[in-house]
Amino acid sequence: MALSNLQGRVAWIFERADFDIDEIVGVKNIKIQDVEKLADMAMREFEPEFHAQVQPGDLLVGNHNFGYGHPHYPPMIAMRHLGIAGVIAESFAPGYWRGEVAMGFPQVCCPGILDAVDRWDRVEVDWTAGIVRNLTRGSSLPFEPLAEADRQMLEAGGLIGYLHARARAEQDIEATS
Repeated sequence: MALSNLQGRVAWIFERADFDIDEIVGVKNIKIQDVEKLADMAMREFEPEFHAQVQPGDLLVGNHNFGYGHPHYPPMIAMRHLGIAGVIAESFAPGYWRGEVAMGFPQVCCPGILDAVDRWDRVEVDWTAGIVRNLTRGSSLPFEPLAEADRQMLEAGGLIGYLHARARAEQDIEATS
């Protein structure tokens, strides 16, 4: 099974390096579990009307070490609930990367992305070609290939699907042995 290309608008650009995603909903709100409430709070400190502007399939762009800090899940759960389909960043904090890929949320490490896009540009992540296309500008930029396990996790919708697929494959091997 191949990954479906991501295509959407750049809904926000996090220009600061070492961006702590907890700021998306506010550190004081990090323990809230109501996804509607989290989504309503998302990005209020940056742009109060963000939740009304984002559309399903939109993407986020980040600077170096995106996701720095404690890799809490609520901020990105809120973003997924709003329709954000993935994150393209210069680089990622390892704990954030691992947690979000395990949740089945696409992450794309693309050095040079900050100079390649503006907010609201339409972009496409072409997994097969290994490039991010800026459809608005008519340009493209290569991204770092995914590790095979990360690709399989994203294809399976996250760690749980990945583990189930591996278990089925092992059972099939045992059955034919």
